[in-house]
Amino acid sequence: MRILSGLAVGALALGLADPAKADSPYSVEILAEGLERPWAMAFLPGSSDLILTSRLGRVMIYEAESGEILEITGAPEVDARRQGGLLDIAPAPDFAQSSHVYMTWSGRIEGSDTTTHLGRARLDRAAGALADLEVLHVVGPAMDSQAHYGSRIVFADGHVFVGLGDRNRKDFGPDHISQDLSSENGSVIRLTPDGAIPEDNPFVGEEGAAGAIWSYGHRNIQAMAVHPGTGEIWLAEHGEAGGDEINVVARGGNYGWPLAAFGVDYRTGERFAEPHRPGDGFVAPVFHWPPGREDHFPPSGMTWYTGEAFPDWQGHLLVGNLFHRYLGLFAVDGHEVSAPIRLLEGEGWRIRDVAVGPEDGFIYVIADDDAAPLVRLVPANGADG
Repeated sequence: MRILSGLAVGALALGLADPAKADSPYSVEILAEGLERPWAMAFLPGSSDLILTSRLGRVMIYEAESGEILEITGAPEVDARRQGGLLDIAPAPDFAQSSHVYMTWSGRIEGSDTTTHLGRARLDRAAGALADLEVLHVVGPAMDSQAHYGSRIVFADGHVFVGLGDRNRKDFGPDHISQDLSSENGSVIRLTPDGAIPEDNPFVGEEGAAGAIWSYGHRNIQAMAVHPGTGEIWLAEHGEAGGDEINVVARGGNYGWPLAAFGVDYRTGERFAEPHRPGDGFVAPVFHWPPGREDHFPPSGMTWYTGEAFPDWQGHLLVGNLFHRYLGLFAVDGHEVSAPIRLLEGEGWRIRDVAVGPEDGFIYVIADDDAAPLVRLVPANGADG
């Protein structure tokens, strides 16, 4: 383990960033490097060990006691072109009994067509392997695109939810795929743990609609977490050249993409839609960024801070920023969200995922850069060297 020190960490520890200073100083410990495009991580229940994915098709376990990275065999076959590959991973709520871990990945269907898959396998720690891999759901329709797979997984109300992307469709009109209820792309889907479509999903029985859809009108969901107090599902999604959003998921909600948006066209810099406004028929975000790339927030990875190591951050939301390379710390009051304090700014890491240690309350982060580190934030006066 390596602990960052000197002026860089001194500035980080003081939280010297707009719009406010962080109340709890921290130091940064580098736990592992060279993870090769990590995409997701999660703590294994009853343990301080982390299970991680690499977009290139690897599953790994970080052993807290030894500090070693262990390779796990049996990962699904993936299509890792562009934004694709092995993506999210999440232990099942009944992991202690079933040993199941759920995964999402991009897989080829026919020719160059790919789509997001949801599956699960049994983790056999003794064998260092995933066994009995099951494909639970294949998102339809598949497309000749290798972008905007979305892919975050959460569990709530006895079901599994997956946030999906719009596959980078550039038609900004009412026929966009995210507004098409026959397509699961650009939606949040809700399934039973075995992958079946629940009868009480909002569009079950509606002619031409995909029954798995829970909400729609999303662009590219790469961050999702369940609020520990309310049970609501919160997500963050990419906008088009700004207009990135934090949303609270509502049953059957239409979140407007691309008919209501705060971003602008990447190519022209011009608006292609009106911003969200009252009475427009769409669910507005609880927080959004302005148009353009100067201060936008393409998100990846989200969690609520529930630990005790940083008491001033209790109830705050943590979301990774890919483009501007920092970890956003958001104060939240109900559905009111404050502009983020920037943690880890200046390190140059594309933050890919974030988790809170269940035993130590430290903040664990993986970054998708050349060194691909796994790091953790600890109280500055509590680093153990």
